[in-house]
Amino acid sequence: MTERFAELRDMRARCPELIAARAAGRKRRPLLRADGRLMIVAADHPARGALGVRGVPDAMADRNDLLSRLLIALARPGVDGLLATADIVEDLLLLGALDDKVVIGSMNRGGLQGASFELDDRFTGYDPATIAAMGLDGGKMLTRIDPADAGTAATLEAAGRAVTELGSRQLVAMLEPFICRRVDGRVVNDLSTAAVIRSVAIASGLGATSGYTWLKLPVAEGMAEVMAATTLPVLLLGGDPDGTVAGTRARWAAALALPGVRGLVIGRALLYPKDGDVAAAVDAACALVHL
Repeated sequence: MTERFAELRDMRARCPELIAARAAGRKRRPLLRADGRLMIVAADHPARGALGVRGVPDAMADRNDLLSRLLIALARPGVDGLLATADIVEDLLLLGALDDKVVIGSMNRGGLQGASFELDDRFTGYDPATIAAMGLDGGKMLTRIDPADAGTAATLEAAGRAVTELGSRQLVAMLEPFICRRVDGRVVNDLSTAAVIRSVAIASGLGATSGYTWLKLPVAEGMAEVMAATTLPVLLLGGDPDGTVAGTRARWAAALALPGVRGLVIGRALLYPKDGDVAAAVDAACALVHL
C-alpha cells in the first residue's frame, strides 16, 4: 500500500488533470438497485476538523490510514457508495476505487467543530455545478438548527438554494438536520424524538422542490414517530460510536425495518471499529441493509 500512496502523491503533483479524466471515465450505476436500499460509507468528518473517534482526538488524522480503511470498505460486497469531500473523493478516483459506486459530495464544511461560528455552516465544499460536472450522484448538507444562534439563518438559506439547484439537475439533495443548542460553549444535538421530528419538518420544506431530497437522520428513541413525519426517503447515520456494538446494530436493524428507511450512511463506526476489523464491521452493516 505504501507504493500505491506514493503514486497517489506523485499523480497529484505531476498530473492533477487526471482527476477530471478519471471522473469522466468512471463507471456509473443507478442510484437504487432492485432492493431499493443503500449502504453508504461516510468520510467527510476531517474537513470540519472532526478527527476524533471514541475519545481519541486525532483518530482520523492519518490520511493514508483513512484511505486504506476506505479502500477496504468500498471493496466489500453490499457497499453501494461513498459520501465525502472533494479531497477524499479525488484521492479515491485516482486510486480507482469509485467505479460502480454512488458518490455523494459533501457541501458545507465551514462550520468547524468547536468554532464560535460553527452553526454558520458555510458552503466551502462541493457546489451543485461541480457535483454535476464531476458526474457525482448528489450533494449532502449538514443542517443544524439553533433558534438562539443567528448563524442558523445563513445555513438554512444556503441549504435551500442548494436543494433547488441539485433538484433542477435531477441530483440527490441529502439533508442532515439537527435541532441543537450550545451547552458550556459546545454545540450539542438534541436527539429526542420531538426534536428530530421538528428537524425533519424544517428540512423537508427547504428549496423550491423536494423531489430529489433525501434525509440523513439519527436513530431516535421514537423512530416510528419520526418516520411518520415524512414521505421523503431516509438514510440512518451512525455518528461517533458509543455503547456496545451489538446494541448499536440492534438499533439500526429496528429502524431499518420501518417504512421509508432506505439504508445507512455510516462513517466512523465502520471505518474505526473497536476490534480494528473494518471488513467485518462493514459486512455486518451490509447484512442489515441488504437482507
